[in-house]
Amino acid sequence: MLDRPRRTPLLVGLGCLVAFAVLTAGVLAEWTWLVDLDHRGEPARAWALDDRGLLDVLHFVEVAFGTIAMTIYTVVLAAAMAIKGHRRAVVLIIAVMVACSAATTGLKLLVGRERPDWQSTDFLLHNNAFPSGHASSITALGGLVLVLVTMLVRRASIRRLTWVLVVLVVALVSADRVLLGRHYPSDVVGGILLGAATVLIGVAIYSPLPRSHAAKAAPLPDPLPSARRLAVVLNPIKVESVEAFQALVTSMAVEAGWSAPSWHFTTVEDPGKGQAHQAAVQGSDLVIVCGGDGTVREVCAELAGTGVPVGIVPAGTGNLLARNLDIPLFIRAAIDIALTGQDRAIDMVAVSGDDLESTHFLVMAGMGFDAAIMEGVNEDIKKKVGSLAYVLSGLKSLMFPAMKLEVSVDDEPFTRHRARTCVIGNVGSLQGGMMLLPDASIDDGQLDVVLLYPRRFLSWIPLVVRVITRREKRAGESLARMTGRKVVVRASAEVPRQLDGDIVGAGRELTMECIHGRLLVRVPR
Repeated sequence: MLDRPRRTPLLVGLGCLVAFAVLTAGVLAEWTWLVDLDHRGEPARAWALDDRGLLDVLHFVEVAFGTIAMTIYTVVLAAAMAIKGHRRAVVLIIAVMVACSAATTGLKLLVGRERPDWQSTDFLLHNNAFPSGHASSITALGGLVLVLVTMLVRRASIRRLTWVLVVLVVALVSADRVLLGRHYPSDVVGGILLGAATVLIGVAIYSPLPRSHAAKAAPLPDPLPSARRLAVVLNPIKVESVEAFQALVTSMAVEAGWSAPSWHFTTVEDPGKGQAHQAAVQGSDLVIVCGGDGTVREVCAELAGTGVPVGIVPAGTGNLLARNLDIPLFIRAAIDIALTGQDRAIDMVAVSGDDLESTHFLVMAGMGFDAAIMEGVNEDIKKKVGSLAYVLSGLKSLMFPAMKLEVSVDDEPFTRHRARTCVIGNVGSLQGGMMLLPDASIDDGQLDVVLLYPRRFLSWIPLVVRVITRREKRAGESLARMTGRKVVVRASAEVPRQLDGDIVGAGRELTMECIHGRLLVRVPR
């Protein structure tokens, strides 16, 4: 809806207003069929009030969605969008809710319809009835929630669940008004039409979609003018609709001055390397990659050292590289940064090991507990609940057996350690946003190593506190850190290993060397 022409929500919103106007005319003219329909609320009210338990529930709903409560919900929703940096969404929320409230109050005075004679005697309402303020406000707020979920939430299952919940809440509040005798059924229908019209017309007038982050920025220098050829490497299973994604990227690219993109789709056999190579051979001036961390790693490894910048559109579960580069997870905003951001040279890490072909990683490598988490993730659960699947796997793997390790940094003699996990990072923030390697920087030419050895189950709690508070290691404690350009880790037995969240098979050794400034990526200005 948000990516369609503005006339679509405008026409639907105007249709709701026309229906509301017809209903208002019927109320004022007291059409016979409408009067008969409205007075069916009286027996419904009598049935509801015979049940004291139900009556208590109805009064609770009345208060929970009254003026004060709705104001609080509006402020909370607007504040949440402000914290996330969606300023246009904040403006839309406030404008729609204020406009809906003002329109409802004005129309109540204009129509002047009295409350039903049979309303509940508890907390009698004496102001005018048409349209229902409860119905209009909950419809407007529910509509705004649906707009924001459509804009920000990728998982179709979550969006569908939100639609169901919003419809159920609107139906609950509407039924509450009739069962308490506060409103005629037509009052409630009028409120729903008015609330829906306010949201739709509001979206048509003022889209909540963010503007380009470069709209107010000074133009970047262009010492080497190019044909602005664009290529996109897409993992098709990571987007809900390939056609919709292609249309969005193409329209934004043309608007930003790029050519219509050439498209390269990953496959199970080739998760990105061949597609990136083809894009480079074709002379692309920018390659956008959309997928999870594995796809991003393959494309970046192929384009490293070519001078072709990579724009990242995160569409996975972890999205660790994007998070550490401050690339938003909102797809439209990520595309905007890929097209209009500035280039930043970042480090890559060459890695080799037993039974492992020479490859690269961008974010982290791990041996032990963290690799066991990745290995234990249920893909079906991951598709349904996203990052929560890592939490569930982590709980099952908390007491991964201790490993005997030898670690060498910058070709110094090996030191011996015991640990449940060993993480070698090119960035600081890892899964769940935990700052496991607080001193790590993706462009400092160094690797940061952390060894964790909680001896008992409950030892994880103080250890996590130590990681977060960045307390230094002392003798006999279960946390050790190291830093260097080259790191070699050897285990006494085969243990799980992972690169950027992808399992690479069990083994005894990883040899890693940081290659400074190897890759150009697009980041926010």
